[in-house]
Amino acid sequence: MGFREVVIRQSVIDDLADISWFIESKGMSQTAKKFVDDTYDFLGSLGKSDRSFATCREPDRRLIGYKCFVYKKKYTIVFIETDRELIICEFIPCKLVYW
Repeated sequence: MGFREVVIRQSVIDDLADISWFIESKGMSQTAKKFVDDTYDFLGSLGKSDRSFATCREPDRRLIGYKCFVYKKKYTIVFIETDRELIICEFIPCKLVYW
């Protein structure tokens, strides 16, 4: 069992920064830091090669070949999965996924 390389796009980093800023604006700076740390740890753990994911249910993302994973019942992680790497493309709230 190996480990695939996990590549995080800049758009995902920006999305996490926006969510963190929102949490901090509510006066919970430690919670925002913990959320970002936990999320990056989770994204890194997605690279286990013994694990495979389902394609997205949303028709537009399915056509492109994206795979989706729901994180903490509030966010959807959209990525491209290959044998050698996992390219994380989007980190979006589940409310914004329409299908």
